[in-house]
Formats: sequence, structure tokens, C-alpha cells
Amino acid sequence: MLALLALLGNGCAAVGGTAHPSSTIVADTVERNTASLVDPGFVRGSDGGEIDRLAATVLTDVQDYWRQRYPEIFGDQWQELDGGFHSSDTADAGATAPPCTEDAAVIAGNAYYCPSEDVIVWDRAALLPVLTERYGAGAVMLVLAHEIGHAVQQRAGIARGQADTGGLYPTIVTEAMADCYAGAFLRWVVDGEATHLRLEPRDLDPALRALITFRDPVGTGTHEQGAHGDAFDRVSAFQDGYAEGAQPCSEMTARNREFTQREFTSMADLERGGNLPLPDLVNAMSADLGPYFTGLVEGAGGQWTPPPLDTVDSEPSCSGAAQGAAAYCPDARAVRVWADATVREVHTSIGDYGTGTLLASRYALAALHATGRPVEGAKAQRAVLCLTGAYTGSLLRPERDFTVSPGDLDEAVQVLLGYEYPARDVAGAAIGSGYERVAAFRDGVTDGPGSCGLG
Repeated sequence: MLALLALLGNGCAAVGGTAHPSSTIVADTVERNTASLVDPGFVRGSDGGEIDRLAATVLTDVQDYWRQRYPEIFGDQWQELDGGFHSSDTADAGATAPPCTEDAAVIAGNAYYCPSEDVIVWDRAALLPVLTERYGAGAVMLVLAHEIGHAVQQRAGIARGQADTGGLYPTIVTEAMADCYAGAFLRWVVDGEATHLRLEPRDLDPALRALITFRDPVGTGTHEQGAHGDAFDRVSAFQDGYAEGAQPCSEMTARNREFTQREFTSMADLERGGNLPLPDLVNAMSADLGPYFTGLVEGAGGQWTPPPLDTVDSEPSCSGAAQGAAAYCPDARAVRVWADATVREVHTSIGDYGTGTLLASRYALAALHATGRPVEGAKAQRAVLCLTGAYTGSLLRPERDFTVSPGDLDEAVQVLLGYEYPARDVAGAAIGSGYERVAAFRDGVTDGPGSCGLG
């Protein structure tokens, strides 16, 4: 992927692994998310099949979006792509090399925009059908809207690292801008403005899960050539576009956009991949969560003794409420964690800060209880996530002795998209949408505890 990025000079998406998507699943997904399909006759290299028909439909609506928005934002008319669009079958050993490459095989699992030929290319064998089966048609919309976003930048004179802007546009910024544009487009579709495409809010969660599969490897620096951003930064950019539209995306620069992506700072952290064993994590976080939330509680006029973090042998009942394997028990004023299959799955498959997010959310719930805030209902569920984000954001500060490792924010995003446990209130109810869980968490990370109603 890095070699491909260097070759093409702009952003691309990649999905690894060999897959054999189910044509039935793909067909059902396409039918649900389209009012009608567009003939892909304008796509070079197309086989006229269902995947290229979906791609052609997405590109038709994305261009309609930019025909409306581009004049509003940039004061000029939208220009069609000179090189158009190209579909490549990387499963065919004899396939013609797509634009800007010498061999179709090198783009397997990829989509990209090539500025030198003003063309968008995708792999119809190992990218779009895999995305559609695993994550739904919304993932295809996101990926192709992202690539069109790079064409928008080209027309607006925004090039990666261009000299006359003082280096305002390193790769990570142009990629975040394209993610932001994709978010603005998907909101347009969800709002029912698109002619051919249909998308429900519930489709956003799988689309975001697709997006974070394209995150940078853990330890990638923000200034590295080809950097796209970690999961937190990519989802943040998408959500900004979804919430605010394309105008703020166009104003993004390295000066006004902070990124959380970080490099390893010690060999020890690198060797363990930024992860601690579960017992070590529990000990380290219990020692840090208490003082942090004590400061918030006392700052809000409350008094408390930080709740002990107890490891138990069965799921905490906490007066009968099912919070899951990690719970705050208001009667006992204690946080209890059961290292069951769920916790171990999160810890091993996602990472240590997936577990850390669960633990921090229970201390957040305890802090709400100590200050007399609601601990049940939608307001409490949002506040819990926001305070969990505020705690996490504090770990980004250089003066903190206990800090996040590279990849920890990725792990937080993954657990929030995949599980509702961190959002559960004392009654076991939670915000059901992963998109909304991440958004509440982000508020705390970026704006601190004051945005959560505490601090």
C-alpha cells in the first residue's frame, strides 16, 4: 500500500485478504440502498456487472452533489474528471493495467485517485464486492466519495505538501479533508437528497467500521509521507463532514486541525505493541482513574472516596442491573470487573485500551453519581461516554505520567463501534448507535469535561 501511495501521489483505500463475496448478499444490499442503478457505460474497463453498476450509481450521485456544492464553496463550476473512471479486475491475470500503474495486480484491494491523469480507479474483484458484503453499500459510497474528494482538492488547487502554502497540506490533512467530504456526502444521501442512492442512519456504523480498516499502522507519525490517520482521526473527520457539511472540510489545514496519531516513544512500548497484559492494565488504570475523577468531582463541588476496582468471579449484578462484565455498583460505590470472555475478547482482539475504555466509563458513571447527576437515562449515557473521552483526552497531554500508547484511540473507537457496554447506565440501558457513541466520546476528548456537564 505504501508503494502504491508513493506511485500514485494521492490517497487510496485497501482491503487485505482474499475473499469470495456472496452474490446474493451483494445483490440484496445493492437493492436495499439504491432506488435505481446507473448504466456503467461511462466506466472504462467495466464488465457491466452489478458491482460496477453500484459504483457508477455512487459516482453519478457524488458528482451531482459536487455540481451543487462546488460553486457554493469555491465560486466556480464543477469540472468533470478528464480521465473519467476505470474499473479493474485484479483477479484476471491478463487484465489491462489501469491508469497510473504498470500492472493491475498492484492495485488489488484498492481504490485511488490519480491526479496526473485526473482519474479514479477501483478494483471490482477484491475491493468493492468485499466492502459491500462485509459492511454494506454505505462503505462503497464512503470510499468512492473519499476518492472524489481528492478530485475536489485538485480542482481547488490543494495539493499535498505544495510549497506555496507553506506545507499546510501534508498527506494526513488531505486525507482527513477527503474523509470529511465523504461524511458530508453521506449525510446528503441519508437526508434523502440523492437521486439514486438510499441510506439509513443505521447504515453508518458498518460504514465507519469499513473506514477504520483503512487506518494507518500503529506507530505511524502524522508527518510521514502517505499517512492517512488513525481510526479516531479518520472517524472524526468523517463525523465533522456529516454534522457540518462540506464547507468546513474545505477550510481544513495543518494549522487548524489537531491529530491524535502518535509514534512509539520507547522500545518497551514498541515491543509490546502498545499493550499491557490485562492484570497490569487493571492495576495501572485503577491507580490513575481515581485521582483524575477525584479532581473532577471536587471541582464540581462533590466529595467522594474513589471507588475500588474489584475483580470478581462472575458478572456483577449491581442491584440486578446488567451493565456487563464491567460495572459501577452505586449501592456499594465500587467498580467491579469480571475477566470473562467478553473482557478477554476485547483485550485480545482489540487491545488494552478497549478494556481501558470500559473501565474508564464505569469511573465516569461513579463520578456522575458522586455529584448528584443522573446515572440513568439518555443524558447519563451520553455523559458517561463524554467523560470517558475527557479522561482519554487527558492522557494525550505530555505532562501526564500515565499516557496513551500509539493505537489506544483506535482501540477506543473500535470498542465503541462494536459494543454498547461503555455507554450503559446503572440500569443497563445504552446508546444503541456506534456512530453516536463515538460522537459523544469525541466531545470529551476534544472539549474536555466541561462539555460533559462536569468540570
